[in-house]
Amino acid sequence: MENEHELTPAEQKRLEKFEEIKSDLESRGYKCTELTIGIVWANVFSFVLFVPAAIVSMVLYLVIHSSEGIVDSLLGISPLTYLLFVVVLLALIVVHELVHGITWAVFAEHHFKDIEFGFIRKYLTPYCTCKVALSKGAYILGAMMPLIVLGIIPTVIAIFAGSLFWLWLGIIMITSASGDILIVHKIVTYKTGAKEILYYDHPTNAGGIIFER
Repeated sequence: MENEHELTPAEQKRLEKFEEIKSDLESRGYKCTELTIGIVWANVFSFVLFVPAAIVSMVLYLVIHSSEGIVDSLLGISPLTYLLFVVVLLALIVVHELVHGITWAVFAEHHFKDIEFGFIRKYLTPYCTCKVALSKGAYILGAMMPLIVLGIIPTVIAIFAGSLFWLWLGIIMITSASGDILIVHKIVTYKTGAKEILYYDHPTNAGGIIFER
């Protein structure tokens, strides 16, 4: 497996454990397929996703609220509000990973004992990974839950409530799920005729690994 960053001791230990699982499954006739994405491509896609997410959200906002109200709101923003925005955004980035973990823990055999959190210093990116096999539905649900809970729902509520503060937080959280969207797209579009399929989260890179036979 080729890694995109220098592994921490925890990641190296997790990779070694996974290689044992992989070796065991392959000895039992399973074929391994990696469905990973590059961190750089995920970041590029987040900027691509930001444009339609912002346009659609703002158009819907304007349908309900006047543009004059937006101008007044922007002019009335204080430095303290900007600071609060940054603090809340940083907190939501951490919560994003917690939501992954909580969702996957519901389906994992040993629940939170099978979930691990970490931080990739090279990309200043926190992450969450599940160390055991999941069903396709459980894996996809865990991958997409932050997009739904922290992105789409807050954005919709903010549009109707007239809150630009939460609207822009919601838009940013939608774009921050760009990597999750790319991963799920790979899984959904992967074609296989195998009768037995196991879905693992990649131990060190962004994406999943499928074992099938």
